[in-house]
Amino acid sequence: MSETLIKTLLDAPYVSGLGVEFDHRGDELTGCLPFRDDLVGNPLIPALHGGAVGAFLEIVATGSLIVAQPLDRLPKPIDIAIDYLRPARAADVFARAQVARSGRRVANVRVEAWQGRRGAPVATLHGHFLITPKRENSPT
Repeated sequence: MSETLIKTLLDAPYVSGLGVEFDHRGDELTGCLPFRDDLVGNPLIPALHGGAVGAFLEIVATGSLIVAQPLDRLPKPIDIAIDYLRPARAADVFARAQVARSGRRVANVRVEAWQGRRGAPVATLHGHFLITPKRENSPT
């Protein structure tokens, strides 16, 4: 895993603005989007804004690709599909990604986000990312 790339990702303004945190244990990376009042999109329910949830899913996908294999630079999204399954209530959101396939140029990633119970996801992401695997002669 490239600590430099993870730091670059977490220091990006939109990532740090959302307050995304990572917990890396073994080969799994769990993302957390801590609840804040300014993330609420519908105050009547209250539910988190779909854009905040979608951005969080993309961030977790990117972080998981960095953890999965050595890369020269941050992955770039090619296409992403997000399914919003239920309202994300006024609580922390957690997510984990599974890298389904990672080739020489493109990786396929699936992410699932939940609150409280992992078996009841609030949203899922399926996406393809352009990756640049680290070459053997690349500087570390």
